[in-house]
Amino acid sequence: MENRDAHVIDTLDDLRRHLQWAIELEHSTIPPYMCALYSLDPGQNAEAAQVISTVLTEEMLHLALAANLLNAVGGTPKLDTPELLPPYPHPLPYSDGSVEIHLVPFGPEALDLFLRIEQPASADAPPQADRYGTIGQFYAAIDAGLRTLCDQLGEEAVFCGDPRRQIGQMHLSGGGGEVIPVHDLKSAQVALAEIIEQGEGAARTDVWDGDVDVFHPERDEVAHFYRFQELRFGHRFQAGDTPQSGPTGEAIVVDFDAVQPMRRDPRSADHPEGSPIRVAQQEFDQTYCLLLYLLEQAFNGDPSQLKDSVGVMYQLRAQAQKLVKMPDGDGMTAGLTFEYVPPERRT
Repeated sequence: MENRDAHVIDTLDDLRRHLQWAIELEHSTIPPYMCALYSLDPGQNAEAAQVISTVLTEEMLHLALAANLLNAVGGTPKLDTPELLPPYPHPLPYSDGSVEIHLVPFGPEALDLFLRIEQPASADAPPQADRYGTIGQFYAAIDAGLRTLCDQLGEEAVFCGDPRRQIGQMHLSGGGGEVIPVHDLKSAQVALAEIIEQGEGAARTDVWDGDVDVFHPERDEVAHFYRFQELRFGHRFQAGDTPQSGPTGEAIVVDFDAVQPMRRDPRSADHPEGSPIRVAQQEFDQTYCLLLYLLEQAFNGDPSQLKDSVGVMYQLRAQAQKLVKMPDGDGMTAGLTFEYVPPERRT
């Protein structure tokens, strides 16, 4: 790639390429969050399970928002592709490589990873379309590119996509926010703000994301970064808390020992062909790739596939919960592999 300082998005093709990257970036958070969630015993870690399930739901929402943005500018969202499931560990897609994504069970290592993924951009961090340090810098570059292209070409030329390909809602429970159809610069900026605010917060001096806590309607919701801080430090944020103070409210009970000891960065090839763990991992991977296929179809003009995708998510959950309980030697249990299965090898 051409090496420019703070690469500028200045053509429609470049904008479409970066919005496909946004889909890959949003998706990259889903496998590690799923590993953490399904390694938990919700009976013994109810609050941690709630936090991670809401974040996971909202990342699915962000995936739909990124697809809406790409569709709005005449692009074609791709999800059923090996680029979405590179081997683990791997860096955040198209970043500066400072964040390596591992598949690990819930615990301090997972929370430290999640805090790095969702880390807010510093006040002086420039927009960064390629080799970004934080997700906020990447989306700031997309926002700048959208504004520049609208100034140069006019909004009608930029937002040239078929409005029938916009997703208006997703039938997912347990998360805040909403899917926003994108048809002009204003709605595009609202969609970008929804992604950024749920991840790193609505302002650098604020921990809140603008939504109500879905499990505790009497409380405002904090952004993903600060939800993970609550679990890391064992306290909730309360009124008056800031990013600098950290969470000083009521205690959150987190039992780091009540977690399935899932093997780190598992691979199906670590087990003999036909062995129970390898068969279970391959079944999980097939189901996950089916989910990517259904989402791709939904984002490319067949929104009815979204309902089917919800059923597949329940199937995935059952397969994941089975896997993380299967003994895998050395006191470990089998893990979720997230390996891409080409369409011709699917059953």
